Amino acid sequence: MHGRQTVIPLECEHTVAREDSEENEETVPPERAWLGVVSAEHARLASRHGWIQLNHGDRRNLVRLRRGDGFVFYSPTERMGDRAKLRAFTALGTVADDEPYLAAETVDMGARGTLRPWRRTVDFAPVRAVGLHTVTHDLLLTRERSWGHGLRFGLLPLAGADFAVLRGAMER
Repeated sequence: MHGRQTVIPLECEHTVAREDSEENEETVPPERAWLGVVSAEHARLASRHGWIQLNHGDRRNLVRLRRGDGFVFYSPTERMGDRAKLRAFTALGTVADDEPYLAAETVDMGARGTLRPWRRTVDFAPVRAVGLHTVTHDLLLTRERSWGHGLRFGLLPLAGADFAVLRGAMER
């Protein structure tokens, strides 16, 4: 690999997790699934609180999600702005609401000012981070040579089969 490597934590800090799901439901991939792109630090914060926020709090991508959709965070880095690559899947869950909502608090975005971000509620599963290199050959997503170009949009559709592969790898 090129560049510095970052150690992937074995366990993510997921305190908001589905406890009421039936075992059978967990083995069936959702009809639709999505891949959201944020730093690992932001993925841990979001999963700890049971919500997602994409594209610096913008609403547009969040309206594409439906209740019951699978959701996975991909984290290219540990922290936003880091140069060291992480390239890991860091959180996984199921969309648990029907519409985006405005957060109660404002967030300081530095030069962009402050804003109230749009969010969605997600029931996160207790999972561990998994490096891209450990599952890349099993994913439909990564079969396209230029698959990574879509990551810059912050949200990508994810095949149900890919969601199942990631869930299996992350829940071990």
